Amino acid sequence: MTVRALGRVQAAAAGLLALCLSFVPLSLASQQLGLPTTNIVVIDTNQLFAESAFGQRVKNEIEADSRALAAENRRIEAELAAEEKALTEERAGMTPQAFRDKADAFDAKVRRTREEQEAKALALAEESDKAQRRFLTVAQPVLEELMAETGAALLLDQRAVLLSVQEINITDVAVRRIDRAIGDGSAIVPQAPDPDPEPGDPGQD
Repeated sequence: MTVRALGRVQAAAAGLLALCLSFVPLSLASQQLGLPTTNIVVIDTNQLFAESAFGQRVKNEIEADSRALAAENRRIEAELAAEEKALTEERAGMTPQAFRDKADAFDAKVRRTREEQEAKALALAEESDKAQRRFLTVAQPVLEELMAETGAALLLDQRAVLLSVQEINITDVAVRRIDRAIGDGSAIVPQAPDPDPEPGDPGQD
C-alpha cells in the first residue's frame, strides 16, 4: 500500500471514528448522570415544586403569612366583640333611632371587615398556584437542557401519564439541577402583574 493510499485509509478511519463518537456523548453523558436515553421523559410537577428550594421557600412564606392572617383575624374578632359589647351597654342611654343607626353602622363594619379578611385568605390560597407557575417558567431552561441531554423530544407531566417505566421519570435529577441553577428563587425579580385596564381602553369588554 502506498503512502498516499495509507493516508486515505487513515483519514477515512479517523472520519468514521469521529462519526461514531458524535453519537456517544449523549448516551454516555446521560448514563453517567443517571439519565435515560429516550424520546420521552416524565416529571412530577407537584413533586418538582414541593421538593425544590424554591418551593420550600414559598411553602414557608405562605405558612408564615397564614399564621399572621389567623392572628389578625383573632385580633379583629376580639375588637368587634368588645365594640358590640360596648354598644349593648350604651343602649339603655340612647334613643331607639340612635341605637338603630349605630347598630346598622356596626353591622356594615362587620360585613366589610369579613369581606376584606376573606379576600386576604383567597389571595393567600392562590399564592401557591401563582408561585408554581412562576417556578415552572424560570425552571424551563433547566428542563430544556435535560431534554437535550436525554435526547427527548417530549416532556410530560406525570399527571397526564397513565402508565410509564420509572426510568424515564427525571424529577429527582431536575430538582437538583434547578436548585443549582436558581437556588430558592429569592434573588429572582418577580414579574410585575398586568395592570388593570382603564375604563374605555381598547380591548376591554
